[in-house]
This record gives sequence, structure tokens and C-alpha cells, in this order.
Amino acid sequence: MNRKLSDGLNLLSKATPKRLANAMMVFYSYYYSLYQKQAYHKGLPISISIEPTTSCNLRCPECPSGLRSFTRPTGMLDEKLYKKIIDELHPTLWYLTFYFQGEPFLNPGFLDMVRYASEKKIYTATSTNAHYLNNENARKTVESGLDRLIISIDGTTQDTYEQYRVGGQLQRVIEGTENVLHWRQKLKSKTPYIIFQFLVLKPNEHQVPDVYKLAKKLKVDKVVLKTAQIYNYENDSHLIPVNEKYARYKKGNDGKYIIKNKLLNHCWKMWHSCVITWDGRVLPCCFDKDALHSMGNINNEKFASVWNNHHYNAFRNRILISRKQIDICTNCTEGLSVWV
Repeated sequence: MNRKLSDGLNLLSKATPKRLANAMMVFYSYYYSLYQKQAYHKGLPISISIEPTTSCNLRCPECPSGLRSFTRPTGMLDEKLYKKIIDELHPTLWYLTFYFQGEPFLNPGFLDMVRYASEKKIYTATSTNAHYLNNENARKTVESGLDRLIISIDGTTQDTYEQYRVGGQLQRVIEGTENVLHWRQKLKSKTPYIIFQFLVLKPNEHQVPDVYKLAKKLKVDKVVLKTAQIYNYENDSHLIPVNEKYARYKKGNDGKYIIKNKLLNHCWKMWHSCVITWDGRVLPCCFDKDALHSMGNINNEKFASVWNNHHYNAFRNRILISRKQIDICTNCTEGLSVWV
């Protein structure tokens, strides 16, 4: 069977009556809110992102983990808090991403966490720089039941790759990919669905055709091109691609760069998903890198209480009224095509 089709069927197989009913409530409340211009919410998240750790082995220049520049506490998600989250949400939760900041495989309990969610029939995904996918970890990754593995590969030669993935080794990424593919075949597993994610930057945009060739050679399931988030983009950056179709930004009439997104007053993410940091903070989305808009902490209360509290609904109302005034929205791609 075609692996893309197999992955889609796998995702659909996670449906249960409770998850379907919850999804219908979330869809209804979102569109009702758009119509009324007033936040109204029923149901729980369809998907969430959980942060296994803030630690990373690389020093990527536009990443808080790489720059070691967090203004919030750093650390690793512990098993007790993780299981509290899953035990509360698994009846309605459809999709779980093990990623926010950091390299997930640096958390020693990461694959046990994946297994725990997989056993509850939640679709699981993660994003990795693939430096820790040695033969043993690759086997354990397949055995964990992970459904989707996104591998960051931002160059097809070492010289290009290391211009953004500072401290990284392209050969380790390729070997890690090969290890997972080997064990997927050996164990006769349909998962994980393996994606090469190519962050298109000025130093590597000439290698876009090459990453497709490499993926085909290795038998990777899919290639996704992603636009790069640049923090100080207004006055240009050596990382913004020349080809505008690969960029999140464009040059304005005054010569300064602006984001392509028109930042309309709506955001589906505020209704169907959220981010939970390693220390239990509930954030509205992945653009809140420093947890400046924490809606509550599930160490102290149930997730449902945070999800439906006055603070969260007030934030949803701000999105509906004046999204351009919210700091974390100014670099957002919601409503803009991120996947080229």
C-alpha cells in the first residue's frame, strides 16, 4: 500500500466515538465564534504538543534552544506529569506531537512516553535532528509505536547543512534515517511515516532539488519544505531565501521586510490545539517560545480548568478582535502556507 495512504488510514483509525464527538464540538464552537466575533468554546483539544525537553545538542541561530536564550525555566518533562496529561486527555485527544523546543531524544524516558500514548491509540509524532538515532534507538523508536517521524535535514552537503545546524553532522542524520528505515522493514512495521523536513534558507535553497533526490535514494516517505522563522527580519537577514516562494517574508514598499501573512482576526489553533511545556505550562501555540502567555499550569489544576478559564477565553477574544496587536502573532504563519 502507498505509504501516504497508509499513514492517512492510520490517523483515521485513531477515531473513537468520543474523539469524533469532541472534534465536532470544537469545529462548531470555532465557526460559531467567528460568526459571533465572541469566543465560545466547547470540547477539549483535538491535538496537543508536549515538550519533552528544552535541551539540544545543536546551536541553530534562530532557535532559543540553540542560542541557549530562554527567559523561562529549562528542563525535562518527568513521567508523572506526562502521565497525568495523557490520562486526563486521551479519551478525546487524537494527535500528539512530542516537540516544542529542544531535541526530544535527549529525554531518557522519551520513547517510553511515546509507547504510553500509542497504547492509548493516540496518533504520535515527533521532530528530531536525528543525531541520536543509533541502531538501538532506531529499533526502539519503531517498537514504541511512533506514527510519524519528522527528520530535520537542512542541507545535502556538510558545508551547507552546518551553516544552520551548527555543530551537526549530516552523515549522522543520514545514518539515523537509514537505521529507522532498516528497523521498520525488519520488524515489518507500517510506522513511523518518515518525513524529511527541509528548512529553506538562503544558504541551502539551491539544494531543494537535491533533497528530493536524497529522499528518493534512501526511500524516505515524504519531503516537506518549510519556511524559516527569522526573529529580526525587518532589515533583511542572511538567512532569508532569494526565491520569495520559499520565504515567510517579502520586501515592503519602504524596503523593509514584512511577513506575508495578513494576520486576519481568526486562528483555528486557539480552538483545537495548544502547547504544554516540560514544566506544565499551557501555552496558546508554538510561537510562544518563552511562555509569555501561559494560560495556567497543570501541575496545580486539571487541564480542562485551564483550557476553559477566563484568561484563555480572553486571549481567544483578542485573536478575534485585534490579532495584529498580539506579540507572538507577528511572526505567525497561521493562514499562510507554511508547507511549500
